[in-house]
Amino acid sequence: MAGARAPLLEVTGLAKAFGPNAVLRDVSLRVLPASIHALLGENGAGKSTLTRVLLGMERADAGAVLLGGARYAPASAEAARRAGVVLVPQERTLCAHLTVADNVVLGIEPAARARLGIRDRARARAVAREAIALVAADPARVPLDAPAGELGVADQQLVEIARALAQGGVREGGRPAARLLVLDEPTSSLGHEDAARLFERVRALRDAGLAVLLVTHFLSDVAAHADRYTVLRDGRVAGEGDPRETPPAQIVREMLGRALEEAREGAAPEAAPPGSGEVVLDAKDVAGVKRPERASLTLRRGEILGIAGLVGSGRTELLRVLAGLDPKRSGTVTLRAPRGVGLLSEDRGGEGLMLGRSIAENIWLSPRAPRFAAPGSLLAEASRWIEELAIRAGGPGQRAGELSGGNQQKVQLARLLREDVDVLLVDEPTRGIDVASKAQVLSLLRDLAAAGKAIVLVSSRLDELVTTCDRIAVLRRGTLGPPRPASSWTEASLLLEASS
Repeated sequence: MAGARAPLLEVTGLAKAFGPNAVLRDVSLRVLPASIHALLGENGAGKSTLTRVLLGMERADAGAVLLGGARYAPASAEAARRAGVVLVPQERTLCAHLTVADNVVLGIEPAARARLGIRDRARARAVAREAIALVAADPARVPLDAPAGELGVADQQLVEIARALAQGGVREGGRPAARLLVLDEPTSSLGHEDAARLFERVRALRDAGLAVLLVTHFLSDVAAHADRYTVLRDGRVAGEGDPRETPPAQIVREMLGRALEEAREGAAPEAAPPGSGEVVLDAKDVAGVKRPERASLTLRRGEILGIAGLVGSGRTELLRVLAGLDPKRSGTVTLRAPRGVGLLSEDRGGEGLMLGRSIAENIWLSPRAPRFAAPGSLLAEASRWIEELAIRAGGPGQRAGELSGGNQQKVQLARLLREDVDVLLVDEPTRGIDVASKAQVLSLLRDLAAAGKAIVLVSSRLDELVTTCDRIAVLRRGTLGPPRPASSWTEASLLLEASS
């Protein structure tokens, strides 16, 4: 791509804060027309906030944005779409029961008689056909009348892109009218073959004149398909360049602020010698309905096994299969734990706790608990766990929803500890909690392992895995690699392994 061309998108000195928390600090970025520009960074680096500003979902506090040389400050997502900036979000938004055609035009249905709310079906079908033709090498592979839920994951992603482009319209000659397509982690749930097929179409869109802002963690995708890249770290631009001329280790260093070889401060726990604890969980070639695709692991009493991986790799799905909450497609899970398995959900508010109920009720909630209990017993039991785990609360009768994130997490743990399960499956235990609470939760997990519990820990914080676990395995695109002693990993090597 010629470097002398005027940029389609030019961001200069962008800043954004939420209260005292500055999430974007003097960010500058140039995206050329007809190019794929990768946006990289760890979780919390500022990528989502930057894209939300570009899409009219947030207003910047300072800085300027030019689109096609003109000032660009969309007041809404609709204003951004009218300007030609469209988004394909990371999470699927298709209605599985609707046809491909209905999904593509959802929200922009052409009306034959607008006042009567009558849709122009022929025009709607024509819009869908034009949009699918933009993204599918063989439009017959994505039939307009097929229910979206019956398509493969890669084809569903193509329909998502077609819908985004349809919102911008199609010019004469079949070229998209949209000018900038934001793709948020488009391959996070795709295997290698599906990802390659998707990028084949993304490159075709680029060659047709569309600029693509690719938000991703996969360095292999960046090296293979991006023309330029920008790294954000702590809300600032930490690096940029041509990914074909930049070693992956340098990009990782820009993302983390440390060299690949540098060890994390604080020693990892010494790995337990093989065979030192009895095997309590043995999974062989386990595959979920969608993810994971293949996972084998052995968990011993007294150890913490960490699972690293990018968003969409199948970490949560693996824990849910091991817990028996989701069905497995194939493989075997052998449990040798008389007291069973407990799952600490990453979704505290939606799945882990009843936020409108008291601490006592949440701790008591268990299939093993008596159906009826005297209120005094309930409160006494909860008070014991409040003291044991140093839960900061007004008392056992306080509603769980009134607690801080860290104390809510302790209430989840208290319920599992009260059940005295042998195996703890812990999913993102420190997400959304303060530094002091993180240290307390991780220290508690180490104490539980020392007391003989077996723990599988999933965390997006690679430093937590390195400093807390005995062994760590990397889940990449649905496949779990062999565990290695935590002392042999660094944050950078974990990130490189997960994103390669």
